[in-house]
Amino acid sequence: MTPQEQAQEAADMLARLTGVERHDVALVLGSGWRPAAEALGGDDAGQTVAEIATTDLPGFSAAAVAGHSGTIRSIRSGDRHLLVFLSRTHYYEGKGVAAVVHPVRTAAAAGCRTIVLTNGCGGLRDSWGPGTPVLIRDHINLTARSPIEGPHFVDLTDLYSARLRALCREVDPSLDEGVYVQFPGPHYETPAEIEMARRIGGDLVGMSTALEAIAARDAGMEVLGISLVTNLAAGISGEPLDHAEVLEAGRDAADRMGDLLARIVGRIQAGS
Repeated sequence: MTPQEQAQEAADMLARLTGVERHDVALVLGSGWRPAAEALGGDDAGQTVAEIATTDLPGFSAAAVAGHSGTIRSIRSGDRHLLVFLSRTHYYEGKGVAAVVHPVRTAAAAGCRTIVLTNGCGGLRDSWGPGTPVLIRDHINLTARSPIEGPHFVDLTDLYSARLRALCREVDPSLDEGVYVQFPGPHYETPAEIEMARRIGGDLVGMSTALEAIAARDAGMEVLGISLVTNLAAGISGEPLDHAEVLEAGRDAADRMGDLLARIVGRIQAGS
């Protein structure tokens, strides 16, 4: 069975379990973003139609990282349906690239034409303190892997949609943007690696998103990436790095991130 066939199988099961034949916009919530999910299913933003465990779908595994929840929500917002992944599989879990991007391919098979990829990350600019949301303008993939196999060449020139970033700035003109660098993980980067990332044009560093974005483009989806700066990257602040700090920054920024996501999704729906 090909990865696309596996994704279609998962999408068919998703439709049966949620009672929703087709979804429109997918969101993958990264470390620290879980509290923001509540704003998407509230009375003002939309209604949660169903919530299922990721393990109820073929090809998915349980969440392996603190701050992630192994569930998927189907949310009705106006006449559209949102598909919200409250966990992701990381490359460093050793399950293979296909497992990392299986949720993205499932979302595409479920009908989603737009995907919002979020993450918690380290910031390389002193002006971006913990809790700062940053739009991803481009990425540098340092995993040395791709979710695409064989002689299938996909153009990534405008991978992160300029149209969607413009919609975001209409919602919040203060939003900055930068280049996200995906390292393999699970260890944090050394100060020397952070300096390398800075010199090759990076502004943000983390352990997700890039592989998923490539798979989303391959599947024909429009991609929006949003990073939540949870800490200054190694060697910048002089402080040690801790995953608990990532989660704390997410909790502290939860209200703002939830409101931002809800408003952005509303604009995406109106503009699509």
